[in-house]
This record gives sequence, C-alpha cells and structure tokens, in this order.
Amino acid sequence: MPIQLPEGLMVSVSGVRGKVGDPLTPELMAGIAAALGAHLREVEGGRTVCLGRDSRVSGPMFARAVTAGLQSVGCDVVDLGVVPTPTLLMAVRDTGAIGGIGVTASHNPAQWNALKLVSSEGIFLDAERSARFRSYLAEVDPPRAAWDDLGSVRRDDGAWARHLERILALPVIDADRIRAAGLTVAVDCVHGAGGPVVTELLERLGCRVVGIGMEPDGWFPRDPEPTAANLAELGALVKKSGAAVGLAIDPDADRLSLVDETGRPMGEDLTLALAAAAVLKATPGPVVTNLSTSRVVEDVAAAFGAPMVRAPVGEVNVARRMQAEGAVVGGEGNGGVILPALHHTRDAPLACALILQHLAEEGLTPSRAAGRWPSYEIVKEKISFPREALAIGYAALEADLDAGETDTSDGLRLAWPDRRAWLHVRPSGTEPVVRLIAEAPDAESARSLVARAGALLAGVA
Repeated sequence: MPIQLPEGLMVSVSGVRGKVGDPLTPELMAGIAAALGAHLREVEGGRTVCLGRDSRVSGPMFARAVTAGLQSVGCDVVDLGVVPTPTLLMAVRDTGAIGGIGVTASHNPAQWNALKLVSSEGIFLDAERSARFRSYLAEVDPPRAAWDDLGSVRRDDGAWARHLERILALPVIDADRIRAAGLTVAVDCVHGAGGPVVTELLERLGCRVVGIGMEPDGWFPRDPEPTAANLAELGALVKKSGAAVGLAIDPDADRLSLVDETGRPMGEDLTLALAAAAVLKATPGPVVTNLSTSRVVEDVAAAFGAPMVRAPVGEVNVARRMQAEGAVVGGEGNGGVILPALHHTRDAPLACALILQHLAEEGLTPSRAAGRWPSYEIVKEKISFPREALAIGYAALEADLDAGETDTSDGLRLAWPDRRAWLHVRPSGTEPVVRLIAEAPDAESARSLVARAGALLAGVA
C-alpha cells in the first residue's frame, strides 16, 4: 500500500522526523525504507544501500525496521552501525551504493528520531529528488522481492577508519604542525555518535583529550543542540583542564560549536568563519553559506578576496550551490562545515581538524582568532504561526521594515547593509515552528528586529 504520512511528522529536504511512538513507529520506518529502496532501484539500478545511525536509544529498533523494509524490496544492506552522518554519506559514495539511510534526528532531543535520505552522490536528496520520492511514497505500492531475491545484510565496521584517513590526508591539514602545538582539547559529544571517533581523531593529531558525554549511549544529559546556551558544562571543563579550546559536537557529528580558552561559548557561526579562514589561506575560491549565517563569514571571505554566495537553508541546498559555484569551502552557521576536497556534506570531525589547523598555524588562542573579525550579535526565536498565513506575514514585514535588500528564495530575508544588519523569517524544516533570526553589531538592535518582526506577525496571525 502507498504510505500516507501521519500528522506530526516533519517532512523536508532534511528527511522525515518525528517523536518516537507517535507518529514515528517501526512500521512507518519500515514502510518509508521499503519505498525509498524500491524508488532508488527504479531510478539508479543496482541494489546496495548503506545504513548508519546515531546513538539514540530508539536507534537499534528503527535500524532493524529500516533493514527489514530495504530487504523486502530486494536491497542489499551495508550496515555501518553507529557512525557520524558524514561517515555514512562518504560510505555511500565510496561503495557505489544506490543510496543510503541515516537513522538520526541530528540535534533534536532524545524523544525524536528520523530518517535522513541519501542519494547515490553521497549527499541528501535535493528538493527535486525529494519531491519525486514523496510522490512515489504517496502513490506507489513498492514491489516486494520474492523469497529467493530478498536483500542481504552485511556489516562494514571500517567506514569511520576510512573517513579518518581521508581527513588526515587532506593537503590543508598539517598534522605535524598540530601535533607540535601539543594542545589540550576539551570535548562534549553529549553521548552521541561523535565520542569515540572525535577522540581517535584528536589523539592522532597529538592532542590531549578531556571529555564529557563521550560514551555513545544516547542518554543525552541536556538539550543536544550545540548552541551557546547549552555549553556551560563544557566551558567549566575548559577552565578546569586548562584546555586550549572546547569542541561541542551534536549527536550525529555533523555540527561543531566552539568554546574559547576562557570557557566562553563562541557561537556556532564562528566555526565556519574560522574553518573558512584555514581553507582560504591554502586554497582561494568561492565560499557558499546559507541565508541565516552570520556576516562574519562574509568578512572572512572578503579578507581573502573570495566571492561569497548565499543559498536557502538546508545542507543539500548549500551543497548544490557549492557544486554550481565551484566553492572551496562552505556550510551553515549552525556549526556545519563542508569541504568539497573531502565531500559535499557537513562534517564535524573535519571541522575539528580545520579549527586546530587554524589555531596551530596562526599561533592563536580561539578568542584572539575570533578577535580578528568584526563582532556581531545574533538573536534567534521560534514562534508558533500558521504556515498558511506566511505569505501575508511576509508582505507585512516587507511593507513595514523598509529593507535595503530583499531575498525570498527561502522565506523572507531582509538586509540593511549600511547598518550591517539582517532579519530572516522562515518556517523550520525540522520543527513545527517559524524561526526569526536577526543579526546586528549589537544585541539590542538584533533583539529589536526580532521583536518588531514578532509583533508584526502576531498582528496578522
């Protein structure tokens, strides 16, 4: 039977995600996996699909359901186990698989899980491919394999090792220089998939590692999103251990947030800015980021004479634009760094290596590295707002706020270049909310923009 997706399930280019039990059940996961497997076989030919997951408590249950769904339509499953999402995407490309599935809800709390859907390119399904799959899901009863043509299952425990060697072999990473710096690094992996892999990477780079939340058991002790507000314990660890830097990794290890040597959270946008500085010093070229990323990335690009282009929010949207522009580095302001020399996906272990490269090469502390660039304040809020009224809301904002620049490619982004300020209003692809994000040189101006936008939207809701 075709699948009618239940209410409460978030569907976007990020995949499908929801709360465990309602609406996310093993039956639903198996059905979606079967449909994806059949669709990929139809579009791509072949039959191999890679499967990976983060450490969530519900992960083993859903991974078994996904495996059964894939086998039922004749897909051979390569099970990577608990791995970073970027490791999964790299494995899809390296093995010549027709696609992949990640059982992970990324930064969402532990009661959530999700399927991230991967194309044979080793990137997530883009808007066009995602729309085609959703149509298939709603309209087609996927053909099931006969008893003697069911898919096989095999383990691949070497995917991370291959990923690690690829990072260390990058020309932009001078491992000997990082080792010579003798850095102590504090890490918080919030009991996600990143603990063992980030530890191994840092030790290979000669760092002394002190960590919290390093066991990948899925029992998140705090909100797992690596925002500044959630990193007090890591800040305390940095101060106690005398670490040179603090690294906070989200549960599926595609995002990195930084804490400076004083224990102060630096904000996720500086991850991309400092990583871009490391890359652009070695390899000039275009930079791509999304519409919600800080202007500091523009400042870094401008300092190296590099053009910067903005894309709609969503990793695959940035990746596609990077391919089109021939970008040398890019990513998102949520701590996601993409290096095309490795692959076109956000990669927290890679970002860790780039940040350490930058600090070691420049001989800087994190606070001094950040101090080279203009300082901005970003204010983010989530509000409940009827999505069917968004067009009216956008019109009200445009009419009232008199911006110098307007971008409607992803919600509404208004910018005032002379004031070095901007406002982005868009529906979330991962939560049932509308996001209000503003940036300005000072917090009061950014808060004022968000407050004004919220008041205007409340007037039309």
